[in-house]
Amino acid sequence: MTDRVVPNILSIAGIDPSGGAGVLADVKAISALGGYACAVVTALTAQNTRAVTGVLPTTPEFVGEQLDTLLADVRIGATKIGMVGRAAVITRVAERLTHWRVAPIVLDPVMVAKSGDALLDRSATGALREALVPLATILTPNLPEAGALLEARPVETVKEMYRAAERLRSLMRDDGARWVYLKGGHLPGDEATDLLHDGDRMIELKAARVATSNTHGTGCTLSAALATLLPQSPDVPTAARRAKAYLTQALQHADELSVGGGHGPVHHFHALWQGRRPGPSFDPDPANRR
Repeated sequence: MTDRVVPNILSIAGIDPSGGAGVLADVKAISALGGYACAVVTALTAQNTRAVTGVLPTTPEFVGEQLDTLLADVRIGATKIGMVGRAAVITRVAERLTHWRVAPIVLDPVMVAKSGDALLDRSATGALREALVPLATILTPNLPEAGALLEARPVETVKEMYRAAERLRSLMRDDGARWVYLKGGHLPGDEATDLLHDGDRMIELKAARVATSNTHGTGCTLSAALATLLPQSPDVPTAARRAKAYLTQALQHADELSVGGGHGPVHHFHALWQGRRPGPSFDPDPANRR
């Protein structure tokens, strides 16, 4: 027996049928790190490892109904927000999370897929900045997303990341511990340097860059990991370091999977499947299965 309480972690995001990003990636990361995954779906996508060919948004009303029904029953330990798609959905998510006083919130401002396809309406960027960013406990943009939120060009050096992190932090509420986790993976070099900033401290999180093209869903995975680890860690910096370590290891094992011909997913279950050999081939004939 154990006294450990498994935290319920909520993902608010879209569906990627290839499983590398969005809700399906979040569920994998949450489960791998000891959380119980819940989800509210904001959009369906037609997507694989190469491209996004279509997006079918969920109506704001139904997103709100999903949230109200879930939150009336399930106590959520932390929430991760990913793809929200449209301004009306953003507004409804912000309203319902405020109503239910949901916290902490990890906001991953998903704007563009790894393939380069847009996942956020241009008109929705302002709504994201004004309605959701102030609610976030931790904001986790990559460098292009940071540029869009700040209406500035993407930063090109670690030194410029410091100033961008400060400006992003100014968009957040100043009513307690609020953090920016600025991801530096788009910069060149042998190290992937991220910045964690709370308005006072500026903490560099470094890891050796992993040589793999299987990087689909890295942002989703990191933010979901961070949300899951927050209730299980003594403070935000500890949760952030653990989340980055988890993602780094998932990248290191990504080539063990064979998913699609483009940017494949990271290996969310690398620790659980370590050393496992492939099982027998699946026989589609029910008569041959026991």
